[in-house]
Amino acid sequence: PGAARPRRAKPPLVPQVTTLWDYPSQHYGEDEQGSQDYRGATPSYVIWNVVSRFTQPGDLVIDPFVGSGTTLDVCRDLDRRALGFDLVQTRPDVAVADARSLPVKQRAAALVFMDPPYADNLEYSADPRCLGRLPADGRWQRAMRLVVAEAHRVLRDDGVLAAFVCDVFQKRRGFFPLGFELFAMARGQGLVPLDVVAVVRHSRTLGLGNYRRAADEAGFFLRGFSYLLLFRKPAAR
Repeated sequence: PGAARPRRAKPPLVPQVTTLWDYPSQHYGEDEQGSQDYRGATPSYVIWNVVSRFTQPGDLVIDPFVGSGTTLDVCRDLDRRALGFDLVQTRPDVAVADARSLPVKQRAAALVFMDPPYADNLEYSADPRCLGRLPADGRWQRAMRLVVAEAHRVLRDDGVLAAFVCDVFQKRRGFFPLGFELFAMARGQGLVPLDVVAVVRHSRTLGLGNYRRAADEAGFFLRGFSYLLLFRKPAAR
C-alpha cells in the first residue's frame, strides 16, 4: 500500500466582510467543533463569524437546534456562555428541549443562532415533535413561526437572531423557498433585518456525477448556497 496522504492544512480563519462566505472545511483549527458525522451539521466557521461579530466575551448564546454541539464548542473557543438544546441528546452538555418552548427566561440571550431542519429534507429522529418530520406544505412553516417567536422571547433588547437555512427542492413536490419564508416570519415577529448572507455549500453530493446528471436531465438545480439571515430585536418602546 502507498504512503498515507499528508493532511492538507486548513486556511486561516478570518472575519468575513462581504455577504458571500466561503470556507473549504466543515471545521476550523486542529479539532472538530461538533461532529463531522452528524447529518446536517452547521459549518463551524459560520457560527464563529456570527458569534465573533455580534457578541462579547461572557455574553449568552442560545442554539435551539444544537445537534452535535457545534455552537457550544465555538462559544467555548470564544469565551462566550452557551446553552444548546435539541430533542435528541448527543452529548452531556446538550439539554433536551423543544425549540418552541425553551427553559430559558425572557431577554436572557445576546444571540440566538439556529440551523433548523429544512422541513423533511433529512431524517433526524423518530420523535414526533421533530421539525424534520414536517413537510413544507404549511406544517413546517407553522412550527417555525413558534420557534421564531420563542427566539424573540429569549433575546434581550438589541440582541441578534441568526438563522442558517437552505431552500428545498424535492422532485415529486417541487421547490420550497424556506429562506424567504423564514425571513418573512422574523419580520412578522417584529425583528429588524440586518443583512442576508449567502454561504457557499460544500456538500459532498454536489460533486457526485449521478446527482449532477439527474439535475441536468430533469431540469432542476442543486442547492449551491445556504442563507444566513441576520436580525436584531429592537428595544421595547
